[in-house]
Amino acid sequence: MLQQSKPPREVIGSYWEANAGQPRLDRQLMGNALFDVAVIGAGYAGLSAALKLAQSGVSVCVLEAEHVGFGASGRNGGFCCLGGTKLDGRQLIRKFGLEEARRFVAYQVAGINLVAQRLEAWGVDADRHSRGEMYLAHRSRDVAALKSEAAFLKENFGMKARLLSKEALGEEGFGGDGFHGGLHVPYGFALNPMTYVLALADQVRKAGGGIFGKSPVTNLTRDGERWHLETMHGYVRAKKVVLAGNGYARENAPKWLYGRTLPVMSSIQVTRPLSDSELSAQGWTSDTMAADTRILLHYFRLLPDRRFLFGTRGGIFDAEPALTKMRKRARSDFETMFPAWADVETEHSWHGNVCMARTLTPFVGAVPGMEGVYAALGWHGSGIAMASISGEKLAGLITGVLKQQDLPAPLQQPLKKFPLPLFRKFYLQGAYWLYGWQDA
Repeated sequence: MLQQSKPPREVIGSYWEANAGQPRLDRQLMGNALFDVAVIGAGYAGLSAALKLAQSGVSVCVLEAEHVGFGASGRNGGFCCLGGTKLDGRQLIRKFGLEEARRFVAYQVAGINLVAQRLEAWGVDADRHSRGEMYLAHRSRDVAALKSEAAFLKENFGMKARLLSKEALGEEGFGGDGFHGGLHVPYGFALNPMTYVLALADQVRKAGGGIFGKSPVTNLTRDGERWHLETMHGYVRAKKVVLAGNGYARENAPKWLYGRTLPVMSSIQVTRPLSDSELSAQGWTSDTMAADTRILLHYFRLLPDRRFLFGTRGGIFDAEPALTKMRKRARSDFETMFPAWADVETEHSWHGNVCMARTLTPFVGAVPGMEGVYAALGWHGSGIAMASISGEKLAGLITGVLKQQDLPAPLQQPLKKFPLPLFRKFYLQGAYWLYGWQDA
C-alpha cells in the first residue's frame, strides 16, 4: 500500500529556489505499486515523458531521489537555448551529414518553442526575458571565427545570426573591455528554471501521473514480464522504465549506466540588485543571455530584478575544499570580466552537474539489451529545451507513436563507456588544464 510521508526537503541554496516558492514535497513510495511505466528522475526529461504518457492514458509514476527540481533542472542558469551537444555544426555535418544535422538543429528549435508554448498555455510567470543569445569573443582573434560562424549558420541552417563589433556591443549594452566582438543568435530565451520545472510537475499530477519524492531507485531487475524497481521503503513493478537522471543518475540502477556518463560541475553566482549607476559604470544594461567563446566558458545575464548571474565550468570534486576553491575562482573571473562590479556582493552561490557523454551527443531511445528500458540524457549543459522535447519524444517511442528513426541521427547513438571509467574525473582534470591553456 502507499502511505503518506513527509520527508525533510533538501535545500539547494539557489536564487531560483529562493524566488520560485517551496517545491511540493511529494510522498515517499511506501510498500509496493504497479504501473505501466516507471520514470527515474523528476527533471525536465522525466517529467515531460510522464506528462505525455499520462495524457495518453498510460499509468505512470516518477521516482525521484530527493524532490522535484533538486537536480540540474532546478540548478541551471536558466538558458532555454540551442545546444545539447559539444559537437559544433561542422562536426555534426561531417559525422551525420547535412540533412541529419539540419534535423538536429530543427529539433533544438522545436524544443525552445515547446517550452515557450508550455509557459504560455499554463499561464506560468517564469521571469522570461532575452530574445536569443549573444556569444562574445574573449580574444580579438576570435572575432574572425564569429564572422565565419555567422556565414556558416546562414548557408547551412538558414539562421540569420548578427555580427557585432566591439563598438556595437557597447552601444547595445554589452559593456566590457574583454569583449572584442559578438554574434547574436536569435533563438532562445531566459527564464527561472525552477519555476518551470515545478509547473511541469504540477501538470503531471493534474494529468494523473504519480510523483514520489525521497524514493531513490537502488536496484533495477527483471521480474517476469515486468521490471522491478527497488526503493528504500518499497518497490514498483512496471512494464517499461525511463532513465532520466542525467548527471544525477545512480550508475548501479541499472548497471548499464556505469561509466557511460561524465558528471561535470558548473557553478553559479548571483549578485545583489545593481543600481543604475553601477550598470552604467560597467556599460552592461542588456538583458540578453550571453556566453564567451572559451572552451571552459562563462555564461551570464542580467536578471529582471537587476541582479547579475555569472556561471562557470570547471569543477570536478564536490569535497568542501574543492568547492570553496571553485567559488573563489569563479568570483575572481567575475571581477576580472566585470571590474566595475568588483565590490558588488554575491548573495547566492550554488553548483550542479552537467552531464557529458563520450559521443558528445545526447541519447534518446531504447537501451540496448534491456527490453522495455528507455533513456533520455546527456544534455551537455543545455538541457532546458532539449530535455523537454526529448522527454515527449521518448513517450512517443514507448507508446509506439514514434520509431527510433523518426529522431535526428545524433540522438540515436547509445551511450558508450568512457575508457577506464573509474578514473574519469582524474583525466578530466588533464583536459581542463589543456582547455585552460587553449582559452588563454
